[in-house]
Amino acid sequence: MEPKDSNGPKIAGASSVTLPNTEAALNVEEYASNPASHERTGFPKQGGQSLSYWLQQVRCDPLLDHRTTEELPRETDTVIIGSGITGTLVAKHHLETFPSDKVLVLEAREFCSGATGRNAGHCKSDQWRGYEKFAKAYGQEQAIKILDNEQATWRALVAYVEENKVDCDLWVGETLDVPLDAEVAKIAREVFERYGAAGGKVDHIEVTHDPVEAARKSRIKNAKACYAWQASTLQPWKLTAHIMRQNLKKGANLQTYTLAESISKGTNSRKWVVHTERGDVECNFIVHATNAYSAALEPSLRGVITPKPHICTRVVPPRSFSGSNAVSNSYGVLLADGALFSINPRCSADGHIMFGGSNPGQKALDAWVEQNPENCINDGLANLEGVTRHVKKLVEREFDGWQDAEFGPGEGFEDSWSGIIGLSADGVPFVGEIPGKPGQWICAGHHGHGMARIFTAAPGLVKLLKGDNWDATGLPDVYQMTPERLERLRSLEPAPAIAVI
Repeated sequence: MEPKDSNGPKIAGASSVTLPNTEAALNVEEYASNPASHERTGFPKQGGQSLSYWLQQVRCDPLLDHRTTEELPRETDTVIIGSGITGTLVAKHHLETFPSDKVLVLEAREFCSGATGRNAGHCKSDQWRGYEKFAKAYGQEQAIKILDNEQATWRALVAYVEENKVDCDLWVGETLDVPLDAEVAKIAREVFERYGAAGGKVDHIEVTHDPVEAARKSRIKNAKACYAWQASTLQPWKLTAHIMRQNLKKGANLQTYTLAESISKGTNSRKWVVHTERGDVECNFIVHATNAYSAALEPSLRGVITPKPHICTRVVPPRSFSGSNAVSNSYGVLLADGALFSINPRCSADGHIMFGGSNPGQKALDAWVEQNPENCINDGLANLEGVTRHVKKLVEREFDGWQDAEFGPGEGFEDSWSGIIGLSADGVPFVGEIPGKPGQWICAGHHGHGMARIFTAAPGLVKLLKGDNWDATGLPDVYQMTPERLERLRSLEPAPAIAVI
């Protein structure tokens, strides 16, 4: 798939967009902003990781340190590296497609302790905001396919949870995108109208342009507009664990605390050898489901997939924001400079509110990591005042009554933790066979937006592994890993943080 113009891949990697002659910017990447030094990489941090709220809830679950067999198998048919939602779903569909094959899942640390087990708990499909940057990069057809695929991913996730009665705190309801600045609202309206004019699906989105009505609907004082559509929040570790338990029943072998250190060509009947600290495994197929860490194991991905820490903050609301007065929507709160607060109020569970996104404090953290690049894989960061301070400012300023609320013990800002997102150089994931490495496959580089992509990307990868053509995956063409795409991205400078549309 050739980009629309020579600047296409760079623009598609931008985390926000703007119009000519304005200083404001609209955030188009819910969790991501772009690093300047894009050659950095590293393996998962061994020891000293922060503990996300999701992982705090499951400390007695034996799946955390599960090893199906005491010894690491010396050979198998397929090795899947990574036990997050990508690796776990690839294993599911692999076992269903090739029931006689042996599947080994390697996890460097605890089960599902990477990005899936550390995110903010959203499955929120982008239904308009990212349209224009993708259209400029890849053309209108591919831009619409990207957003249609995110909606299909959300539907697939919800259908799986409901059909299998998965206990994972699933909530389905209105998510609200709320710009707090008049210029940002102007850019948002322009992007939304361009998307609709191009044939994008907008009938399911309720739009409020009147600031007074937007503030009433969203409960956010300075709302300048409000866009509402159906999305979900959930407990991501519990969903992934449910799927993995089904995989184990079907014969998968899960080996936690087994770091894949390198890969070499096989010498006997198998194509590849995965070298781990516990010994070597020979196999015919490898699936890289390591997302942010992909370039540490596969050097050709340096500068193509880049790790970066992101912070999620947990808040126990005061009693005045509990019960019937509890926050009842998830949000993307859009600030003037391209920053964003994502808000997950866990409406169907305990009501703890999760704040993620690229808020101003996150930008300061990004700058610190640029000066200290060894921290690009540091998910041991926790309770950073520089991030928490901006969350406090937001809720005190925008939620009426919060600043004057009485907080008792156990209420307020409880904790925060870091997770590592995998920034792809062109803003979309890589799905397919790694060029020059026949039998090695990848589904990674989700740009902090994996929950809205992986439930279709993972089964799509297995279809390719089976020998189907790309069209059978149903995925946007620009997701496909090809030699041309890889070569082009390796020669690009990092994407701009803000793209003019």
